[in-house]
Amino acid sequence: MQVRNDHPRRSQKRRRKRFPWGDIVATLLVVAICVYVFMSFGEKTPDEETPVRGTSAPTTTQAQDNVQVGILAESTQPTLSDIDWNLVLVNHENAIPENYEINLVEVAGGEKVDERIYDPLMEMLEAAKEGNWDQLPMVVSGYRTQAKQQKLFDDKVAKYQNEGHSKSEAEEMAKQWGAVPGYSEHQIGLAVDINGATYDLYFWLQENSYKYGFIFRYPGYKTELTGVAEEVWHYRYVGVEAATEMYEKGLCLEEYLAERQEEK
Repeated sequence: MQVRNDHPRRSQKRRRKRFPWGDIVATLLVVAICVYVFMSFGEKTPDEETPVRGTSAPTTTQAQDNVQVGILAESTQPTLSDIDWNLVLVNHENAIPENYEINLVEVAGGEKVDERIYDPLMEMLEAAKEGNWDQLPMVVSGYRTQAKQQKLFDDKVAKYQNEGHSKSEAEEMAKQWGAVPGYSEHQIGLAVDINGATYDLYFWLQENSYKYGFIFRYPGYKTELTGVAEEVWHYRYVGVEAATEMYEKGLCLEEYLAERQEEK
């Protein structure tokens, strides 16, 4: 380290010439620091880059939704290898997992569902015919694409805006009645909306759907947990074992998965 000697009472005549070791050491130190800074911050490989959110706007709404799904799924959702396919949690806080794949099959009426739930769904609808309804129960909404879910959500927002609500208010209200694109169970093909001639059909489904692996997904008294207002028509496949336990304990899917996590 270089030491400066500039005391006013020292005589210049008393100084002796020295080799400038201090200057050399200081110069080498500065050079070393510059090299370190350059190596540390001057270059980064793509894998080392930290994702920056909100720095550039995607060109389309759908592109923006897809980006959001990727980010949130990575931070809030376990990988599919860590969970059973029938218990994947998709709600207002958990996006569809990245690279989620689905094989679809068509049901009567033209709607489509994950092929793995086709047989139990048909068995449940067949059993529901015993109610002698004037109109047989049928699936009126199954799998939805990102574009379709976006349109449904946008239409709901527009409806509330037309009633005099601000855009932010309308969006919050719409979330109570429909999922934000990328956060809908309909987009994973495991959920169906069922319709019939009378309301009694829904009482039958609430009491019997678990036998076929389905749950009444959005009861009104669970809204604080599910984030969705009551939808008597919406049923979600989780498998007979899980559905039976949820039915017997009065649990929604969020509660059931939380219990499973605590048991591990």
